[in-house]
Amino acid sequence: METRNITLEVLRYRPEEDDKPFFQTYENIPCDPDWVVLDALNYVKDEMDRSLSFRWSCHMFVCGSCGMVVDGEPKLSCKAFLKDYGDKIRVEPLANFPIERDLVVVIDDFVEKLESVKPYLIPKEEKTVDQGEYLQTPTQLKTFKQYSMCINCLLCYSICPQYGLADEFVGPAALALAHRYNADSRDVGRKAREDVVASHDGIWECSFVGACSQVCPKDVDPAGAIQQTKITSAIDYVTSFIPGVKS
Repeated sequence: METRNITLEVLRYRPEEDDKPFFQTYENIPCDPDWVVLDALNYVKDEMDRSLSFRWSCHMFVCGSCGMVVDGEPKLSCKAFLKDYGDKIRVEPLANFPIERDLVVVIDDFVEKLESVKPYLIPKEEKTVDQGEYLQTPTQLKTFKQYSMCINCLLCYSICPQYGLADEFVGPAALALAHRYNADSRDVGRKAREDVVASHDGIWECSFVGACSQVCPKDVDPAGAIQQTKITSAIDYVTSFIPGVKS
């Protein structure tokens, strides 16, 4: 297979020696036709500049760790095929997060918000191992399966204008995962999540731009999940004024 030479413009930032981020150019990177951006970065790391830092793990868009901004769009760098780009590609860290080093961002804020929505099954009654699994039908699984596919790659947070403006916003991925558990037939934790999910900083902060769903590599549709949760929350609010009706 014939190789192709490309140029990468990579945003660099090493806090111990740089006052601010800057772009560094790496030229004449020989790439195979089936390479992705992550392969080119690994070539730079192995052959040209050992100081370059970035995250990655599985190389098969499962782990979600190699999210970056490629030519202005949040992408998994292991899914960004070089054949879809020109001979010069700009690579930056995910937007809306502090830069730890080069292409590595600090995700502490996301982790805290993810934990706040209680992203786990809250069953009506705890079962022992001897009592077996919490069973459900294929139809019940289908109700929430799409929203369970999130790999926490944070591309949705990088492109979300509302998260960029209001850092208190819980954000697309965390709210989609809350919806995933609220829609699970085995779960009774909706009320326990409501203080966070249905707050001003939760679903009502979302302005429904929809960019989060457009960049999601797993077609989770966090924008759709948030709008569905808004409907449920609005119904809860209205029915709370009706005597004898339990939401």
